[in-house]
Amino acid sequence: MVNEVLLEERLSQIRASVIRLDKMKALSRDEYLANPDNFALAEHHLRRSLEALFDIGRHIIAKKGYGKPENYKQIIEKLGQHKVISPDFANKIQGMAGYRNRLVHGYAMVTPDEIYSIIQTRLDDFQEFCTVIARYIEEYLPPV
Repeated sequence: MVNEVLLEERLSQIRASVIRLDKMKALSRDEYLANPDNFALAEHHLRRSLEALFDIGRHIIAKKGYGKPENYKQIIEKLGQHKVISPDFANKIQGMAGYRNRLVHGYAMVTPDEIYSIIQTRLDDFQEFCTVIARYIEEYLPPV
């Protein structure tokens, strides 16, 4: 059975990190780059959001019996295939899987400019994911 409490906790983690990232989004590129702590904080919150997103996906897939994804990209694909998220949204965000791996394994090559660009252009993807999963919880999971 899907653990609604776990899903809500992970959604809260994503939302909290997106709030922090959204504050940085308001900074100009020069303001963002002027303080090296901005890069560290943004990288942390981006990685944390991605980990929570994939935890949610993995949990739903396992508990609903949708198979065993072999990698992060397959988590997104399976969520789309089983209409937890729309297939179009799954296609739009499947690059998150590669970026999660880049942050975790290729962290030495991640640049402040790269992170700044992501927070300027991709935060809405996290917000949309949270909205879709919250709707999924309301519509498809029995009340606790």
